[in-house]
Amino acid sequence: MFIYYLVHYTQGIIMTTTDDNYKAMEAAVTAMNSGTCLYDITIICTTDDHQAAYWMDRLSSGVCKGAGNSDSDSKFPMVLAVSEDWGAGGAGNGLGTLYAWQKACALATSKHGVDLQEALQQGSVSAALFHTAGKGTRMAPLPASENNNKPGVKLPFPNRMADGKLDSLTVLEAVVKQTGIYAKSRAGRLSVFWGDQVFLPTAEFNYKPKHHVDILCTLSDQRVTAEEWKAQGLEKYGVIACIAPKEGTVIESDSTLDAAQVEKVDHATATSLLGALGEIRQVGPSLGSFSLSAAMLTGLCNEFSTELTDKTAKLDSDPHFWMPLTLPKESYVNLMQKKGTAESEATSHYERVEAFKTKFDAGNLGLFGAVNVGKGACWWDYGLLKLYSKNSLVLLEDGSSSALLRKFLNVTSHQIDCTTEGVAVDDRSYIFGSKAKQGSIKNSILAGVQTAEINADGAIIVNCAAKKITAGPGAILYNLICDSDEGITAAAGQVMVSVTDEEGQSTELKSRMDIDGGKAWKVCLKEECGNDLSFEQVHLNNKQANIVEIQKKRQENYLKVSDGLGF
Repeated sequence: MFIYYLVHYTQGIIMTTTDDNYKAMEAAVTAMNSGTCLYDITIICTTDDHQAAYWMDRLSSGVCKGAGNSDSDSKFPMVLAVSEDWGAGGAGNGLGTLYAWQKACALATSKHGVDLQEALQQGSVSAALFHTAGKGTRMAPLPASENNNKPGVKLPFPNRMADGKLDSLTVLEAVVKQTGIYAKSRAGRLSVFWGDQVFLPTAEFNYKPKHHVDILCTLSDQRVTAEEWKAQGLEKYGVIACIAPKEGTVIESDSTLDAAQVEKVDHATATSLLGALGEIRQVGPSLGSFSLSAAMLTGLCNEFSTELTDKTAKLDSDPHFWMPLTLPKESYVNLMQKKGTAESEATSHYERVEAFKTKFDAGNLGLFGAVNVGKGACWWDYGLLKLYSKNSLVLLEDGSSSALLRKFLNVTSHQIDCTTEGVAVDDRSYIFGSKAKQGSIKNSILAGVQTAEINADGAIIVNCAAKKITAGPGAILYNLICDSDEGITAAAGQVMVSVTDEEGQSTELKSRMDIDGGKAWKVCLKEECGNDLSFEQVHLNNKQANIVEIQKKRQENYLKVSDGLGF
């Protein structure tokens, strides 16, 4: 989904750091930290009901609580979490979005007595939906330690909860906090996001929507030549093209330009496919995240009502909604054939969407447009184990990206809520909500660590309790609880996590930074790491785990060990 411009961003780097870009991103972070940039309704689409219960409670008492509401009778901000109880293979993110919205509407009515659909149609609320499903193979073994609650993977960063307690910030909480800057611009709309990347836009985030559907993307400042298209690798990914209408049509500004989406085509093909629509004015990679007007959302739910009732079809937003909505028929059918769809099937689906488009009353809004996040934006990707490590350790660095990350996290000190007397701590490490009596900490990040003796060098340690902890460069220790005198030891590059079950029993699962969890998903790694089960088998064992109860058991075990350390 995230392409060319993002290849560098996902390393936590700002490609073109100018004073203007930095000021724009700093303003965005200030807004994110204000406590007022929140959607009225936050919807989390989860894998099961246990995860739904977990997120409704956690977000309501954390990042979605906000700075308070002067109207004590207001039911907003509201958090609603629903599970996708669909057929085998899932709904796809297109139908999945519509289905999650319908379930959220039903939940709002039963739980809060609120008619969300009416509130959205009246433009009195903004809503955001976060898709969190997926196995998290690229992050293995971290999601296993959260019992398949992939968005619940904890970052080694502080998160001050509503009750004043310091906890670790989860990946989803970081994304919810960041994306809230678009809330004020999107009353009467449903925004849809995916949850493992945080970005700071350089373009203005307050805007007036001009289209029933708009999609986040990184647009070029000018027309892109064939050579630039190739150099930027745009032929490999999904691309949003803003189209200037044919001569004789007056446009208000570039923000009113209609857009179209194409996937994996070269410059000549894109020009040919889109030529009938007009001239390509701006082009750039799609981020995938989009927003829908209430009218479009209702229209799509009605159009696909049979699929939503039967819960068997699978439709994704890009190939099944946006491409047939914006491309000429021949162009769409040709592209879908290249993706393996039969000509008859692609033609039938296009004609269905075309009929929907014909009868849809667009009023004074365009149909499909782009929202530019700006070039030179700053990105932190946590969806890959290596990037989880690299972009966490950005906190230790000097430079614009690390300064913005610290500002985003409200980190103003190297130690927050810590007791580390007797420990030699260098001037680069960051320690949050942790206690240790002796040892040394160098070039490391610790969050929620309790130990009598710590020796960490270049490591990330999250939510661990033991008599002794030793971790070498590149090591990640996560959710480990150990009451033995030997404690926990991780060699350089070693990844160690604990998987707790509903009885409170824990099993260690290991990997290394040089192991790709996706490629090794079905492999036991007995010889390499000493595991008795593959990542896939652990995932299967974790299905339908009651993560609320497991969290209680894990916390009990954690406190039992930490209380015995004598702090």
